[in-house]
Amino acid sequence: MTSPHEPRPRYKDVHEAARIYFLPNLATAGNLFFGFVAMILCIRARYVVADEQVDQYYTQAVWCILLAAVCDTLDGRLARFGGRESLFGKEFDSIADTVSFGVAPALMVFFLILGPSSYWYSDFFREAGWFIGYIYLLCVAVRLARFNVLTSPLLPGVASDAVTKDFMGLPSPAAAGFVASLVLVLLHWDEAHRWALVLPPLLLLVAFLMVSNIPYPSFKHIGWQTQTHARSFILFVVLIAVVILFREFSFAILFLSYIFYGLGRHLRRTWRKRHRPPNEPVPPDEVEEEDAF
Repeated sequence: MTSPHEPRPRYKDVHEAARIYFLPNLATAGNLFFGFVAMILCIRARYVVADEQVDQYYTQAVWCILLAAVCDTLDGRLARFGGRESLFGKEFDSIADTVSFGVAPALMVFFLILGPSSYWYSDFFREAGWFIGYIYLLCVAVRLARFNVLTSPLLPGVASDAVTKDFMGLPSPAAAGFVASLVLVLLHWDEAHRWALVLPPLLLLVAFLMVSNIPYPSFKHIGWQTQTHARSFILFVVLIAVVILFREFSFAILFLSYIFYGLGRHLRRTWRKRHRPPNEPVPPDEVEEEDAF
């Protein structure tokens, strides 16, 4: 007999937990599709001779990774909007994310930036490039596995409708988006080779942030009922237009801003926490940080 103090299971049986809801899982399948196509394009770019074709294949691979991120955003929102979340969809989403935001970016980075044939680096980076790519892939897999554990319905205290404002650690789509947008900059900037030595540390920093406890905004609270002021709405539309017009560089700036915004916010909260008087109440934003997924 179940104790009254034990949490009720979210699903009645294995059949309910394994249900495949059409629209959310269709978006997840799109995520996996674009990740797979990105891998194929990276392999094609590695073995063609003409420079124009190489740039074209890598550019297409970048857009595929960004489209996979769009699909990843849609599947969760569709599931929550229709109240049709299942364990199957959750695990399927993690597998698709590992391919699209782990394997595909790691393959792209290795072939274009860290590979043995790269002329931007010394012999050390040419030999260690594969390991840097592997560290990135490993952190993506660990980050997704940790997220599944923290949001598991088998754990007590995890509500079925829990929606937090923060992720614990840099989300893998943002990390992959940064890597893809960085490749886009390299392909369209003639002076990129001057910054070559900065790239491996940046990739390792992104990998570390994915498995860290630093909270990052999830934007899950933004939905169909979200309201805003006219000025904010106009600025948002203008921002989208600027991003589209200068897409070769704007995506990298956006993802880099998101990465360092979360890092800077965490450092500021940590400093405030250490220097707060003992009797001062904890601000609400720091309470939400402890509940991040």
